[in-house]
Amino acid sequence: MSVHRLDLLLLLFSLVLLVAVAAVRLSSRSGLPSLLLYLGIGVLLGHDGIGSITFDNAELTQVLGYAALVVILAEGGLGTWWSDIKPSVPAAAVLATIGTAISVGVVAVGAHLLTGADWRVSLLLGAVVSSTDAAAVFSVLRRVPLPSRLSGLLEAESGFNDAPVVILVVAFATAGPIDSWYVLTGTVIAELAIGVVVGLVVGRLGALTLRHVALPSSGLYPIAVVALTILAYAGGALLDGSGFLATYICALLLGNARLPHGPATRGFAEGLAWIAQISMFVMLGLLVNPHTMADAIVPALVVGLVLVLAARPASVLLTLTPFRITWREQVLLSWAGLRGAVPIVLATIPVVHKVPGADQLFNTVFLLVVVFTLLQGPTLPWLARGLRISDSAHADDLEVESAPLERLHGHLLSVSVGPESRLAGVEISELRLPKGAAVTLIVRGGESFVPGPTTLLRHGDDLLVVATDQVRDRAERRIRAVDQGGKLAGWLSGTRTEY
Repeated sequence: MSVHRLDLLLLLFSLVLLVAVAAVRLSSRSGLPSLLLYLGIGVLLGHDGIGSITFDNAELTQVLGYAALVVILAEGGLGTWWSDIKPSVPAAAVLATIGTAISVGVVAVGAHLLTGADWRVSLLLGAVVSSTDAAAVFSVLRRVPLPSRLSGLLEAESGFNDAPVVILVVAFATAGPIDSWYVLTGTVIAELAIGVVVGLVVGRLGALTLRHVALPSSGLYPIAVVALTILAYAGGALLDGSGFLATYICALLLGNARLPHGPATRGFAEGLAWIAQISMFVMLGLLVNPHTMADAIVPALVVGLVLVLAARPASVLLTLTPFRITWREQVLLSWAGLRGAVPIVLATIPVVHKVPGADQLFNTVFLLVVVFTLLQGPTLPWLARGLRISDSAHADDLEVESAPLERLHGHLLSVSVGPESRLAGVEISELRLPKGAAVTLIVRGGESFVPGPTTLLRHGDDLLVVATDQVRDRAERRIRAVDQGGKLAGWLSGTRTEY
């Protein structure tokens, strides 16, 4: 490749990124999921668009799509608080496994009976479209004020269900007879178990290492964390397990381990995830040939209606009723099963395996994702309000950034008092930090000062807390408790809680 051609490619890439960034602003105002705008950019640049770029490499799309999904799942795990999703994990796990199987079966039967597709293509359609998309869920739900119980369930489900769906799609796309249901079930269980173990091992060992090793530059921590999540994927995949599940679990552990420079790490991962999303969606748009899609319009609408009106509600009803999810919440969860890049990437697998009818399947999935994301995404906030289950009082989490002082056997905690924090109005002495921890500096209105015992905290304050290694975790737990419960946190039950 000549230097001149490389310069042109870099120019095009930078322009696409800038347009995509502007598209995020447009999508946030209009309520349209940004993925549709990215897909549109790819279509405009493609063979049938103004860019006339010819791109038809489904295998490369699959490989790069997998890489992008790893980054997106890693960012999702790093940005998810365990306390938010912990109560919902059992329900999310059941919905992501048994619920996915129910959805695959219902869509497959509907596609076979209503569109005339053979059973292999019908099963592939069911498997491909039954995975909720992590990128779509993470980007849309974080702008919808849902109760943490529901948002946690949806985020956990989107992080968990990629793994079983990938296994099913690969199994259905492989040449030869499809394995019996009990063989597929055993394969799914084994791969998920391996993914869980690898994710736990890499996440715990990585967190332990990063908490006790002071790197020479703060910029190395985000790189190390992202590298660990990629290592988890590679380890899980090489052991014939679910690399996607390993990635998400590893990232979840690292994101909740209170590592040094946590906010900076999450910001770095979020930036990488945006690049991955933009690149993946534009690439998928390039792969599409709109002039070949006319025959896929009716099948896409039929399969989409079966998915949204029958398969997803059935999977939610049958799997979540035992968890005492109310009917209003079930309606919202049924409508919030957002699809995005994951189904389109998975639809390239049958194309790579040269399954008969794979091109038509890809077009069907692409149109289904566009139409029903356009329908579901903007209407989700309206539905939440209509069902009276939105949580407008939801506050952002307290930001606590930690930096180790290796030679001094201590930590510096940087704490930002947010606009909804109950730290405001609390005196320094009322924080009741454990012995070995102290607030040493407050930055207020651009000026810094050393506080006294009676100094009153205010919204917008930035605190610098010094803590020894032994009490570092207790100090942060205490600060977070006061942030959520005010100065009486730990005393409300009549007995003091030990932090």
